[in-house]
Amino acid sequence: MDSPNLLPLLLVAVLAATAPSPATAAVIRLPTGGEARSCAAPPDPAVYDRPVIGIVTHPGDGTYEMRTHGPGSYIAASYVKFVESAGARVVPLVYDEPEERLLEKLSLVNGVLFTGGSQKNGSYFETIKKVFQYVLDRNDAGDPFPLHAECLGFELVSMIVSKDNNILESFHALNQPSTLQFPNYSILEGSVFERFDPDLIKKLSTNCLVMQNHGYGVSPKRVQENDAVSSFFKILTTSPDENGKIYVSTVQAHRYPITCTQWHPEKAIFEWGEPRTPHSEDAVQVTQHFANYFISQARKSLNRPSADKLLNNLIDSHTPRFRTSKSFDEVYNFA
Repeated sequence: MDSPNLLPLLLVAVLAATAPSPATAAVIRLPTGGEARSCAAPPDPAVYDRPVIGIVTHPGDGTYEMRTHGPGSYIAASYVKFVESAGARVVPLVYDEPEERLLEKLSLVNGVLFTGGSQKNGSYFETIKKVFQYVLDRNDAGDPFPLHAECLGFELVSMIVSKDNNILESFHALNQPSTLQFPNYSILEGSVFERFDPDLIKKLSTNCLVMQNHGYGVSPKRVQENDAVSSFFKILTTSPDENGKIYVSTVQAHRYPITCTQWHPEKAIFEWGEPRTPHSEDAVQVTQHFANYFISQARKSLNRPSADKLLNNLIDSHTPRFRTSKSFDEVYNFA
């Protein structure tokens, strides 16, 4: 007569022999002294992990789309959050303050951001020109000092570099999600897009992952025809407007840590008023890559501002106001 199947009994015996006893089951094994590791590594003196960005305010109160209404000036809170999301703090550079005050604040920061908006002349444009020259001077003196300029900021930089206030053309790209087209993949090395996974680069060229909101821009033709602009910038991406007309959407300077976008990286994470703004995980990754890249450049700055002076000038002492416009959820206002 065959013996009964003993396999289940054997498995039970093996499991019982290897299971921890009640006395040892709750014991937590701690590392020995030789396994412990210290986190007190000396900091890299070439990297500044407390970077500060100066954001130039825009005229008006930011209450109605792209128009300039009300007195004073403002910064959309989404730009502040964009900078803070990558580990930096913000000092507002109020465009109509006395020049000595502007220079004092610039001495406290490690990079600058020009926002979107509509004002292309007057004292605002003069301030943008002064700050842009300051960025160039700091870099020429050997201090890495990045600039990120968006939408209007890119347009004003194009006017300054070209010395041609008529370099802009009309485009129909108001509240338009769009793709980014890459004319030359070989020049992406060392650019902001170097951080992007190849799959995300492909999605950028096929899916509408970025948000445009402008009525003006610079065409590739005008960049190529203007020696000053073409020698200063390399074109990283282009985009089509609603009529298929092509404009330059991302550039990077050849010799300076300056990146400009006609589109708005901050909107994918921090602005919700316009329902067509992309908020997908891919769109969020694009925003975060841009913020991280910008602040990584600011970490290379040699500037080490006084903590006391910095605390007195941070935007933290101001409170943003909630808005219900399609352009901005919140804005900081400055009298």
